[in-house]
Parts: sequence; C-alpha cells; structure tokens
Amino acid sequence: MKQSSVWAGLAVVFAASTAALAGPPFQTDDPEPIDFRNYEFYTFASSDGTPLETDTEGPAIEFNWGAAPNLHLHVIVPAAAIFPADAPRAFGIGDIELGIKYRFVQETKHRPQIGTFTMFEIPTGSAPRGLGVGKTWYKVPLWAQKSFGPWTTYGGGGVTVFSVPGYRNYPFAGWLVQRDFGKKWTLGEEIFYHGPEGPLAPQTRPSTLVDVGGYYKFRDPGFQLLFCYGHSAIGQTENYAYLGLYWTWGKKADSDKPGDQDKPPAGAAFNRLGPPGPL
Repeated sequence: MKQSSVWAGLAVVFAASTAALAGPPFQTDDPEPIDFRNYEFYTFASSDGTPLETDTEGPAIEFNWGAAPNLHLHVIVPAAAIFPADAPRAFGIGDIELGIKYRFVQETKHRPQIGTFTMFEIPTGSAPRGLGVGKTWYKVPLWAQKSFGPWTTYGGGGVTVFSVPGYRNYPFAGWLVQRDFGKKWTLGEEIFYHGPEGPLAPQTRPSTLVDVGGYYKFRDPGFQLLFCYGHSAIGQTENYAYLGLYWTWGKKADSDKPGDQDKPPAGAAFNRLGPPGPL
C-alpha cells in the first residue's frame, strides 16, 4: 500500500468534519494532559488480531497522574494473551507501559494545541511465550487537537522503535472526529494506519483501520463506559476492539468526559504499542 493512499485517507476524514476524540477507547491519541493534581483510572480489555494471530489484554489497568501543569505520567499493567493460528496459546503478564504526556503549545481560537506522549514498554512479558518483546521498546508520537463547540478533532503520528531481531521500526498515524450528543453520549470515528511491524509480529504488513466508538457518561460524569470496534479497510486484514470503565477525580473531577481531563493513549491493543501479545 502506498503511503500517499494513507495520507489521502486521513485528509478525507479531516475534511469530512471538524471533530475528533482522543485516546481510549481509540488508537489515535491527543496532546491534552489531565489537569495538575488530577487522576484517572481505567480498567479495560482489548483485542487486536490478524489472520496470523489475535492478541488480547485484559483485565488491564491504566493510571494517569497530573504531576505538573501541562504534563501527566502514565502506566498500564496488562494481563496478556495470544491466540496464534498454528501455535500454542499463552496467557500471563504483558509488557508494562510507562508514559509521559507533555503539551508544549496551548490551544487558542485559531491555533491547535500540540504535544507528545512518549511511551516506554518495559519487558515484563515473557518473550519466549510471545507475551512480550524481550527488550524495552518505545513509541514517539506528535499529536495536535482543536475543538469547535460540540466537535473535537485530533491526530498525528510517530514511530515505534525496536532493538530486537524479528521486529522492525514502523510508522503510525491516525486522525479522529468526535461529537457530543447531549450530556450522556460522545461518539467518534477514526482512521488509523500502521506500517509492517516485523516477521515476529501478527501485523506483518501495513494496515489502515476504520474504528467507531465513544463513551457513555453515567449519572456521575467522572464515571464512564468506553467502547470501540474497528476493521481494516486497506492492507492486511485486522480487527480492533476495546471495552472499559473510566473514573476521574481531583480538582476538576466533575469533567463531563474523559477528553476534558485527558484523552489517553491508544488504546490499548498490543500491536499499537508493539508486537507480539497485547500491549
């Protein structure tokens, strides 16, 4: 698949509407950290699969802490499972994810906010069993976001970096459009691309997915249900799914959606953060 086709697809999505959603339950992320001295907690399960293998994580937990203005710290601790098409299944702890989200350009009336969300994947999962990579690997993105009334749009891209034989550095890019529907529902659609991840990964070829999802706010706006499902439209056949619960608290815990506090990392499928098992 030509890279020009990928970027053309992203351009179509952006032109179709000026809105988006970031972070869980989607694969695209945003540059907005949670507020200083605020906290977020997720419990979730996710799945990402190709005809070669399906990787899941869950139960998994995610915690974000607003450690400083315009900066938050992030950790995901997942239980991981792999379901290869022609090999034994495996289940256990996956690679633990640590991250730092930093916003260095503030949003104004005419200017989007811009930031990065660097990830460090710690090799806690068993590489011989396919539950981890065996060495620390990294995800280095750049994200931008702009809001227009009930609409939000954000996206960007970056590169995932490995130093392990059998895996290769690969680019990723995504863009999301999201809209609030009343006080309870927020729905969004994204297009997400990743390059080939190496012969030891289930994602051996490039793929462009279209994902649809959102979140439902319960009576307490700091407690929400997050959901997403997507399928490849171009490239290698691939499916993505996410289901989770979200809590937030702190000085602005009455935020009406996760995006107001933070639109956390993508979500959650292992291949988005790197091969073989989930996250």
